[in-house]
Amino acid sequence: MPHCELHYSSDLDIDVPATLAEVEATILAHDAGAGDTKGRAYPAPHFHHTNFKATLSLLSKPHRDAQFVAALQRDVVTAISAHLPRPCWMSIDITFSTPHYHTEFLE
Repeated sequence: MPHCELHYSSDLDIDVPATLAEVEATILAHDAGAGDTKGRAYPAPHFHHTNFKATLSLLSKPHRDAQFVAALQRDVVTAISAHLPRPCWMSIDITFSTPHYHTEFLE
């Protein structure tokens, strides 16, 4: 399961649920077996310059190579930038979880 964290200056009017849903759809378009993307957003009440950063964390898998990441990043940038007001600094960071990462659904 991928994770997507949004950190942004609170002066941005962002439709967070729509942005996270589009990120999830973009990840699934590149990797249909990725599963649900766990998303969360953190607006910052104190900031310097209007800015937005999305961090995507994925499990490392053989097919998620440099070409995969480049294509995913291009499409995530396109998807997210459509949701952002202008002017705004935008950063996208795609990372991979360590081999010691553990996740499970608790019921």
